[in-house]
Amino acid sequence: MHFLRIRFFCMLAVLGSWLGTCSSGRAQEQAGAWQAGTAKVSISPDGPIWMSGYAARKGPSKGSRHDLWAKALVLKDPSGALATLVTLDICGIDRELSLKIRDALCASFGLSKAGLVLACSHTHSGPVVGSNLITMYSLDPAQLVIVQKYAVTLKDRIFECVEKAMAQLGPVNLAYDMGRCGFAANRRNNDQGRIPELRQSIGLVGPDDHDVPVLRVNNPDGSVRSIVFGYACHCTTLDDDVLNGDYAGYAQIEIERANPGVTALYWAGCGGDQNPLPRRTVELAEQYGRELAEAVQQVVARPMQHVKGPLATDYEEIPLEFAPFPDHAGWVERASSSDRFEAARAKHLLDRWEREGGLAKTYPYPVQVWKLGDKLNWIFLGGEVVVDYALRLKRNLGEDRTWVTAYSNDVMAYIPSLRILKEGGYEGGGAMVYYAQPGPWSERVEEQVVEAVQRILNRLANSKK
Repeated sequence: MHFLRIRFFCMLAVLGSWLGTCSSGRAQEQAGAWQAGTAKVSISPDGPIWMSGYAARKGPSKGSRHDLWAKALVLKDPSGALATLVTLDICGIDRELSLKIRDALCASFGLSKAGLVLACSHTHSGPVVGSNLITMYSLDPAQLVIVQKYAVTLKDRIFECVEKAMAQLGPVNLAYDMGRCGFAANRRNNDQGRIPELRQSIGLVGPDDHDVPVLRVNNPDGSVRSIVFGYACHCTTLDDDVLNGDYAGYAQIEIERANPGVTALYWAGCGGDQNPLPRRTVELAEQYGRELAEAVQQVVARPMQHVKGPLATDYEEIPLEFAPFPDHAGWVERASSSDRFEAARAKHLLDRWEREGGLAKTYPYPVQVWKLGDKLNWIFLGGEVVVDYALRLKRNLGEDRTWVTAYSNDVMAYIPSLRILKEGGYEGGGAMVYYAQPGPWSERVEEQVVEAVQRILNRLANSKK
């Protein structure tokens, strides 16, 4: 009996040692794992405000259909490298306001500019933000003050959102994959009024991108913490005066309703020349939201590719070149144009000319890349990027390992491919008047952007050697 008791206690000691080792191993595994934190804060305006995206609007908003949101996903890899994605239910953001927000976040939370993205959904049913598209609207002094105050409020709420997400950092597993959703159609190459007929007759033409990239963030117990997804299509289903997130807002609502406690974050792809068609009814906005949410849910429910390896980020601003534009006398002449939008742009540029002593021949265009693990390249581009960019980058870098997010950090203009620049039209240069840019981009626009992406990818690859 004495021998048996000794043997029993020895077994307990071994078992206790084994359990302690396992517990320590799990702690070390969690300590060396990816971490993530998510949060959401309403950015709905406190009252009526002029809405962004359409020049035809004649007055401020009249209520809302659902809240607009800032949502943050903070990622931290096993080495401690940080990256933060902030998604915003707004049409766009100007460079000056974006820099103020990003500089404040970097200073407060130890982020780098390379590791921080402000991604706009481009809903045309959100508020005017800062000076983004400001020459498109006839704002009286009272409305201009409201817009300026909202920009300050937005900055504060984004800060609050990131602060909350940072406080929620904890061990996670990351996985990604691709779904499909087909309601986007090329708006340049199809008669938008005949879309149902064209679909039925297999008559749709023009390039499009129906991929739905999905990032799933799981807690260690397997439950889902957050879902990040994108789609390359304008948020222009609705054009009335009621605030809402368009189909992207409804998709996020559907995903969060189906997954209680989960934060769904949407980002806009290269949909500068893509529209949700047909459109113009709330029922269609809700329908497209359900279709996109279903595509995401199908991806989340199946086995996905796990993120293995570290996080790496890089960022640069390239001097994107304008084509030759008028001199000072030319802008003085245009300031008297009967076209109110052309006159407004000319007056805006003349004010800038006086302040800065001229107009720059280039624009500081932001290009950013996150490398998640050893495979996934996540590219972030500013402006309203047309679909040709995503198709070209994915074709060359790998369709299953390349994501391209547009409307990131600064929405300063459309970014046409060389093909669209030469074709002209709204995306090719016509929209520059609404963005108060002095003229179309030069014919080097596509190569400048693609070369910047390649430089960053090369730097990230060389940093691992």
